[in-house]
Amino acid sequence: MSDAELVLRSTRVITPEGTRPASVAVADGKITAVLPYDAPVEAARVEDVGDDVLLPGLVDTHVHVNDPGRTEWEGFWTATRAAAAGGITTLVDMPLNSLPPTTTVDHLRTKQEVARDKAHIDVGFWGGALPDNGKDLRPLHDAGVFGFKAFLSPSGVDEFPHLDQEQLAGSMAEIASFGGLLIVHAEDPHHLAAAPQQGGPKYAHFLASRPRDAEDTAIAHLIAQAKRLHARVHVLHLSSSDALPLIAAARAEGVRVTVETCPHYLTLTAEEVPDGASEFKCCPPIREAANQDLLWQALADGTIDCVVTDHSPSTADLKTNDFATAWGGISGLQLSLPAVWTEARKRGHTLEDVVRWMSTRTAELVGLGQKGAIEAGRDADFAVLAPDETFTVDPAALQHRNRVTAYAGRTLSGVVKSTWLRGQRIVADGEFTDPKGRLLTRTP
Repeated sequence: MSDAELVLRSTRVITPEGTRPASVAVADGKITAVLPYDAPVEAARVEDVGDDVLLPGLVDTHVHVNDPGRTEWEGFWTATRAAAAGGITTLVDMPLNSLPPTTTVDHLRTKQEVARDKAHIDVGFWGGALPDNGKDLRPLHDAGVFGFKAFLSPSGVDEFPHLDQEQLAGSMAEIASFGGLLIVHAEDPHHLAAAPQQGGPKYAHFLASRPRDAEDTAIAHLIAQAKRLHARVHVLHLSSSDALPLIAAARAEGVRVTVETCPHYLTLTAEEVPDGASEFKCCPPIREAANQDLLWQALADGTIDCVVTDHSPSTADLKTNDFATAWGGISGLQLSLPAVWTEARKRGHTLEDVVRWMSTRTAELVGLGQKGAIEAGRDADFAVLAPDETFTVDPAALQHRNRVTAYAGRTLSGVVKSTWLRGQRIVADGEFTDPKGRLLTRTP
């Protein structure tokens, strides 16, 4: 292996064939071979990480970077540093909460220019589907967005209005006409309006204001439209376990629907949310422990495809102790891997499972065939994890611009020792290199 620039060795390398001792050879930013651990190699550098686990860099397809326009909420520099610190090497940025939103090609170009020199990891972009931008969908697709996000209930920002059922059908038909992907925040506005709306600090009141049937009804409508139009759709941040049988039945009928959930739904429960603690507020909400158990079961049986952060930060002043008015969103980029691993291992899952949910399947969702696995031909993106080491979450140690976290004070398993992007170490033990990320576009 004389042409290798780098060889990374570990007694535990997670590959598509399983976990085994291996030497991973890298040249020109690509994995060139996965060799036996003790294979003789000639390389410019050989690094042995011992018993730490070498896993493919995570791919997070649901991140709100909010840059430009609301950069005080986050920004590409801080978001991608936080991601790198957590073992994430690729993210796909959501089209809203930035100004302008990514709803035209010009707006996409604006966002790309802002991100270009700030990204520590690779970054791609979703487009947005609004009531009045049907003419912009195909040009955005041709410009390389990975798909289109729509809301079925108010988004929380005026510049990104939601779609009613007629508008959903129109956008879905247009996106299906060129083989695109529609990703949907599925809560029904009528069920939300009919739910009891009480302000104040009590989490139970907030939970009652976002009932499961709002999710279930919206998902039912989405599936019906997708079936009628033969469209490809993706359910964002599934919270309600009641929708799982409907999703499974739709798939059995051949409907092209995929589903994600998030670390906070898998690791936090309504029963433990303190009143007034709006760092736990997100929409749809964190639900009860029994609901969480069913989400884990759906991950195990494949009804839920993947796990993504829905990293949705804000400034600390927007996280008031009134759940009705506080900004809804959880910042999770840096902590997603240890949070999910901590709970997964308790439930008998392996790191191979976590890699499948948080790297392989997310890469597949957006068609990033060069990401998501350690095998020859893929990008040399890695995270080195000490799975048995623990740490207590200190908000001051987070790289997010606003260090508000629902995980403060929690002890988590799994310490990310280093993160590598195309064969270059971009962070190790809290020390970062200069930004080395690239802007990604959808490939035909």
